[in-house]
Amino acid sequence: MDPAPLDDAPPEAEGGHLDVLVVGAGISGISAGYYLQTRCPGKSYAILEARDAIGGTWDLFRYPGLRSDSDLYTFGFSFKPWTEDRAIADGASILRYLRETAAAFGIDRRIRYRERVVAAAWDGAAARWSVTVEAGPERRPRRYTCGFLYVCAGYFDYEAGYRPAWEGTERFAGRIVHPQAWPEDLDHAGRRVVVIGSGATAVTLVPELARTAAHVTMLQRSPTYMMSLPSRDAVAAWLRRRLPGRLAYGLARWKNLAVGMVFYQLARRKPALATAKILGAVRAQLGPDYDVATHFTPRYKPWDQRVCLVPDGDFFKAVKAGRASVETDTIRRFTETGLELESGRRLEADIVVTATGLQLKLMGGIALTVDGVAPDPARTFLYKGMMLSDVPNLALAIGYTNASWTLKCELTARFVCRVIRRMDAQGQRWCVPRRGGAQGEEPLIGFTSGYIQRAAHLLPKQGASRPWKLYQNYALDLATLGYGRIADGTLQFGGARERRAA
Repeated sequence: MDPAPLDDAPPEAEGGHLDVLVVGAGISGISAGYYLQTRCPGKSYAILEARDAIGGTWDLFRYPGLRSDSDLYTFGFSFKPWTEDRAIADGASILRYLRETAAAFGIDRRIRYRERVVAAAWDGAAARWSVTVEAGPERRPRRYTCGFLYVCAGYFDYEAGYRPAWEGTERFAGRIVHPQAWPEDLDHAGRRVVVIGSGATAVTLVPELARTAAHVTMLQRSPTYMMSLPSRDAVAAWLRRRLPGRLAYGLARWKNLAVGMVFYQLARRKPALATAKILGAVRAQLGPDYDVATHFTPRYKPWDQRVCLVPDGDFFKAVKAGRASVETDTIRRFTETGLELESGRRLEADIVVTATGLQLKLMGGIALTVDGVAPDPARTFLYKGMMLSDVPNLALAIGYTNASWTLKCELTARFVCRVIRRMDAQGQRWCVPRRGGAQGEEPLIGFTSGYIQRAAHLLPKQGASRPWKLYQNYALDLATLGYGRIADGTLQFGGARERRAA
């Protein structure tokens, strides 16, 4: 179904009218496209992508060693089996998989590149969104209208990562780089490298840089939980040799889902036991003489922040071999030749990598208005982890923090399709979650991670109970989002459609 032109827009500004407009062509957007065209085949849709390529973060990030921090049997799509040997895959393989998936289902033909959504205005009388876009390198204004707006833009800022203000950076004679904007011409071979940070990006970068650098030091203010897992899933490989492809993929997927959920529940209910197991494994990797208490024992409980995955123990191997080291200290200032720490110790460096995290930007920074009023996202609540309270016909794709992003995004896409089909069946034009008597108020994401805490005042809230509570539980969400009641009294519907003349 082709988009219909707008009656009141000049030709150069026409984007057209669509039943559903999807924002973002990463994992979430591809998932949205698949379910819209398979479960709502009569609906017109397009995917608007601000950049000039598919893949979202997997096309944006180009730093050495980029890889998944979840297994691809759960990180991959349920409708497109991951068939490569490695369960923990590199960024290039994941990007190739995303492109192949989009092409296989014709989703790539629905993507409109270099179209950045900057504003969306809901018109209650017309029951539609008017969406303002900056198109092309010239950022020409363009306008679309749509019945339903589905934002799959993630929740971090694609323009720049987070970098603290340190004293003396202008004096440093070497290069300072952020992983989100990795320079193509950066040669680290034979150089002394300091990686500031201890999250997933730093844990990925250190062993890769250590392959050719003179030495790599990971400088952290405090340790992070790290777990070593094989990059190849032996059980999945066994299943693939003996069963049809889709069946083997489905069983491997559910096996990994179950293992992940059990470990998460153990960590939350018996944190001391989980901590002992994680640190015991680290000691086994680094040997009895290594100071695990200082460098690998966090001050928080497991899953208060995301646990870092170390495939095949590559990080620990680099440290044990002496090609990399860990310093736990804070920065006093940059010097001409490196860093001076609060302890008085100096780290010499030719390159400093600021793996200091991301900056959050909800919905890609889209400015929303509802009948002329701009809702404050920080004062809204998130319904079923996907819809803003009192904002009609709008869904957000936000993945899990304790499991693969893709899992929740697929459930969200399926639920959006259920809602759209119900509105069609009932002859309705809008749906909106109303808070009503919702009890309690909690942060949307309960992590103590710096990037979450810095943006806590910008994010929607969650409630203390359903349907406003995020349980971070795939099995529970599968039941409630896939089979639970849609008209639950909180999600309200209205706006009878006009009947067309025969």
